[in-house]
Amino acid sequence: MNPFLHLNGVDKSHGATRALSGVDLAVGPDELLVILGPTGAGKTTLLRVMAGLDSADAGTVLMDGTDVTDWEPAARDVAFVFQHFALYPAWSVRRNLEFPLRAPGRMLGQREIADRVQWAAELLHIQTLLERPSERLSGGEMQRVAIGRCIVRRPRLFLLDEPLTNLDAKLRETLRVELALLRRTLAIPMVYVTHDQAEALSMADRIAVLSDGKILQVGTPEEVYNRPESPQVARQLGQPAMNVFSVCARSGHWHVGNKGVLAESTAEEGISASLGVRPEHIEPRGGGEDAAVRVVEDAGPTWVLRVDWLGQEVRLIAGKEESYRPGQRIQPRVDAGRVIVWDCEEGV
Repeated sequence: MNPFLHLNGVDKSHGATRALSGVDLAVGPDELLVILGPTGAGKTTLLRVMAGLDSADAGTVLMDGTDVTDWEPAARDVAFVFQHFALYPAWSVRRNLEFPLRAPGRMLGQREIADRVQWAAELLHIQTLLERPSERLSGGEMQRVAIGRCIVRRPRLFLLDEPLTNLDAKLRETLRVELALLRRTLAIPMVYVTHDQAEALSMADRIAVLSDGKILQVGTPEEVYNRPESPQVARQLGQPAMNVFSVCARSGHWHVGNKGVLAESTAEEGISASLGVRPEHIEPRGGGEDAAVRVVEDAGPTWVLRVDWLGQEVRLIAGKEESYRPGQRIQPRVDAGRVIVWDCEEGV
């Protein structure tokens, strides 16, 4: 299937700062692509280039096979939802929703405007708020109105820049589910930017991991989580984050320097590598090397243990059938079949 949106070799700098570097990215015609990365990764700049709000220094932007690199934002017919709600506070919800439909050149009749507003309000469960002033809305209600103001236009592409960041945790969880369902209902491609791995894993059809203006990996949530292509990608997904070790293969085992044995290995003798282990793939018992428990965190159905092991802090997840305490000695055991091995030049 041909992508609806396709970026080829996109570069963008802000003064001396390179915000995007050689970005190649495709978004399918019926896809929710999540761009995941830390603050400063270039996520917002990437969205702004897609929307035409910023011009790329190099590269091309194609929409539905047409080169739109030099098109103005209005010509691209893209809806952009920002972190901040940007509603007109003295206007009613209805008037805020109507606003983009009354823009010059829209040429919509009053009946069609009313129908579109009602349709969007019902999709977002805000139909009872249409006559309320926006200044009297809660944060979650404001964000629904901001999203509604975009979908009434029925654009070709949705771009969302961390739209749930300013909401409390419970409301974020509710709205991210609703947004994913809404996108399927509308069947319009969506690019969603976040630094929150829970949002990325729960919402995305595919995830693009961005760091320092570069795309590190693109894949389904399962692919990026289970088969990260570098330690940098691995650390962005997983709670707690993946443990990464510098190792060398000796006598059928992965050794962590001279600190001890981490796990069995079938690698060629003397090979050095970076090795990643998810906390859920380390058992607290059954290994051959002692570890000291430093911190015990209650995660509801499990314990999260932070331990000093093989010369570094390691996180592992333990069941509640046993209690743990700081200072306790345990013998962690790695599931050798679940480790991720990268060439040593990938770095720790």
